Amino acid sequence: MAMTRTIELRTEIPGPRSREILERKERVVADPLSVFLPVVVAEGRGATLTDVDGNTFIDFTGGVGCLNVGHSNPQVVAAAQEQLSRFSHTDFTIVPYEVYISLAERLCELAPVPKPAKAAFFNAGAEAVENAIKFARIHTGRPGVVAFEGGFHGRTLLALSLTSKTHPYKAGLGPFAPEVYRVPFPNEYRGPSAAEALEALERAFVTQVAAENIAAIVLEPVQGEGGFVVAPTEFVRGVREICDEHGIVLVVDEVQTGFARTGRMWAIEHYGVEPDLITVAKSIAAGLPLSGVIGRA
Repeated sequence: MAMTRTIELRTEIPGPRSREILERKERVVADPLSVFLPVVVAEGRGATLTDVDGNTFIDFTGGVGCLNVGHSNPQVVAAAQEQLSRFSHTDFTIVPYEVYISLAERLCELAPVPKPAKAAFFNAGAEAVENAIKFARIHTGRPGVVAFEGGFHGRTLLALSLTSKTHPYKAGLGPFAPEVYRVPFPNEYRGPSAAEALEALERAFVTQVAAENIAAIVLEPVQGEGGFVVAPTEFVRGVREICDEHGIVLVVDEVQTGFARTGRMWAIEHYGVEPDLITVAKSIAAGLPLSGVIGRA
């Protein structure tokens, strides 16, 4: 029986052409955009990447969670080309267009949020998170936001303030946005337990900030940057109850977990909990810049 080979290496890694391009990169691309893998891609097909030297690899990164249907999916390519042949941009608030509304209709129907629901679209996951906080603040008239240790919510100022990890994201970049409060996230392997984390959240309302000053609690059902830590059901349901008790908006950040990456369309569906707002990005558009906030109208 013939063996099918996907990986094909034609040069040393990195190859001469990749090295040459990366030398050019060092001269003109800002240093914070450091490169993890020293191979320069020429083409992606499905689950594979081929570099400029003709070497083919299996891609385990998927554009960091953006490519649920793989590279250069024919339907995605056709849809993008068809739209580009019509127009690329008008700014919806200046001259609106139907596909924006059609997408909002589909996502409002799919999202496990209280109905009636509405949606708004932005460019990146961090923008979705920032706008979810804006919605929560306007709705509640409160300034405070609670985030969790280990959380990652983006790299713009407010999103970075919500993000927990100091290196490589936050070191040297302060001061950060005010009125952000951080509490422990449960970890069923290392601790704290769900009960301990809920107790810490309740205690924060005594020691850090009054509950009536909190606009939103921002939660990842599965922490990504935090180490792929799955939130226990008891914890997520407890956070929902605390939000209900104090009139706090529950924002579930599904930028990484959305679009079936946990086996259901939305990770929060594993918990039987309805958030007030869901943030989405990454696989919503196969790597093209699109994000959104969906939630209680």
